[in-house]
Order: sequence, then structure tokens, then C-alpha cells
Amino acid sequence: MPTVNHSGTSHTVFCLLGIPGLQDQHMWISIPFFISYVTALLGNSLLIFIILTKRSLHEPMYLFLCMLAGADIVLSTCTIPQALAIFWFRAGDISLDRCITQLFFIHSTFISESGILLVMAFDHYIAICYPLRYTTILTNALIKKICVTVSLRSYGTIFPIIFLLKRLTFCQNIIIPHTFCEHIGLAKYACNDIRINIWYGFSILMSVVVLDVVLIFISYMLILHAVFHMPSPDARHKALNTCGSHVCIIILFYGSGIFTILTQRFGRHIPPCIHIPLANVCILAPPMLNPIIYEIKTKQIQEQVVHFLFIKQK
Repeated sequence: MPTVNHSGTSHTVFCLLGIPGLQDQHMWISIPFFISYVTALLGNSLLIFIILTKRSLHEPMYLFLCMLAGADIVLSTCTIPQALAIFWFRAGDISLDRCITQLFFIHSTFISESGILLVMAFDHYIAICYPLRYTTILTNALIKKICVTVSLRSYGTIFPIIFLLKRLTFCQNIIIPHTFCEHIGLAKYACNDIRINIWYGFSILMSVVVLDVVLIFISYMLILHAVFHMPSPDARHKALNTCGSHVCIIILFYGSGIFTILTQRFGRHIPPCIHIPLANVCILAPPMLNPIIYEIKTKQIQEQVVHFLFIKQK
């Protein structure tokens, strides 16, 4: 177990405490964590397998969904196995480099998912507002460029955080009351001035995530304007149904993300035994529920899942 440093030298090992105040209940708390993680892993893996193996699903919308499922697997795998190790084996010790690596993938995957949701909103906008030009606009070449851009943006914006953290001297208490590492949660244990870390994190939030939300909102305003000018009620219903699952994912993803950010910044009076489980739920809920929502609300995927799980077995 790492101890508090009084010598002024920088710590290189930290201890993730898990859920403070509920250490005696860790074994019971681990059960829903484990079930949720397995559900997320199997659901997203099944989604990726079906989309990649069924040529009828090789369309932009499903390829973007495949990217989202892959990001969900990365996000949940970056956090939940570490939490389970703490719950089951009290294996909370984590090196500084490993802690920075973990938070790098958590934050970059969050940015990546935000970009994918924006791209999916753009896809729906083209499909509904310009259906005759859909295949000529969203070509394979453009899809590849979009995938590369989303990846470079997510890793590029988070990469400087590595250097912003490595420059710090960690001489304060190194017991981290959490199940995973995150940027400001780690930086606040430094003896240095961390204002640049705070402002850089805020700039990412405003220039990337908030911008994505604004662009998604504009896309859906244009989509709704086009939908309600359609002459056929059936066409309106079909268009709205197409967007329904995506809207559910957007609300789930950004709702949980905003809640986590607000509790971190302004929830100092919220007990850790409440804040930490909610932060984990916000991380795990989208990866677990995304494939379920799409498999229920998207007819093409639902049919392929039923065929794979039931009809193929006969």
C-alpha cells in the first residue's frame, strides 16, 4: 500500500481506493459491475460481428454504429476490469504511467464517441434531407476520411494532457478515492499550479464536446424541419423512427457525461460513496445500453440478431 510522501519528491505509485465508505460491500457491489461489463462486451461484440459479416448492413449508418460499438468496448474495458480488481483482490496500486495511460484512453474514447455521434447525426441529415444524393455524398472514400479524422481529433486533443501531467510533482496524498484515474482527479494531488490543466480541460470541453452538441442540435433541427414538410404520414413516421435510436443514444451519452462533469466540478458536498458509484454508472451505462437500444429499435439489426441467435441454432 503506498504511503503519503513527506519528502517533497514526486510519487510514482498511487492507490485507487475504490468506493470510499463502502469497502466492506465491495464484493456485493462487484456483481452488478461484472454483469454490466459482460453485457456491454457481448452486446457490442455481437453488434460488430453482425455488421461486418452481413453485406446488407455495409452501409454508412451501420459502419458508424460499428465504430461506436468498438469505442464502447474500449471505454468499458479501460475502467471496469480495474474496478473489479479493486473489489475482488484489493489491487488498487497503480503506477503514474499506467494511471496516465488509463485516463488518456478514457478521455480520448469519450471524445471519439462524441465525434461518432456527430457523424451519425450528419448521416441521418443526408439520408432524410438529400435521399437521392445519399450514396454520392457518403462514398467509401469519405467514410474512411471521416474515420481517420475522428480518431486523430480524439487522440490529438487528449495527447497534450500526458505532458501536462508528467510535468507535475505529486507530493500530496496519493490515496485516490476512485475506481479509475481521470485528468483533474489526478492533477489535484500535485504540488504545482494546475491552472493550465484546468483551463486546457475546459477548452477541450468547450471546443470539442460542446461544439459537437451544438452541431448535432442544428442537424436535428434541420431534420425535423424536413420531416414535418413531408407530405406522407408514413414517410414522416419512418424518418422519425430512423432517428429514434440515435436520439436515445445521444441523450444517454451526453446526459451521463454532463452529470459526471457537474458532480466533479460542483459536487464537493456529495459523499464519495454516492459520487463514485454514479461516476462508474455514467461510464458503463452507454456501452451496456447502446447495443440493446439499437437491437430493439433498428429493425434490420433486430432481424439479424434473431437470425443469428435463434434461427441459426436450429
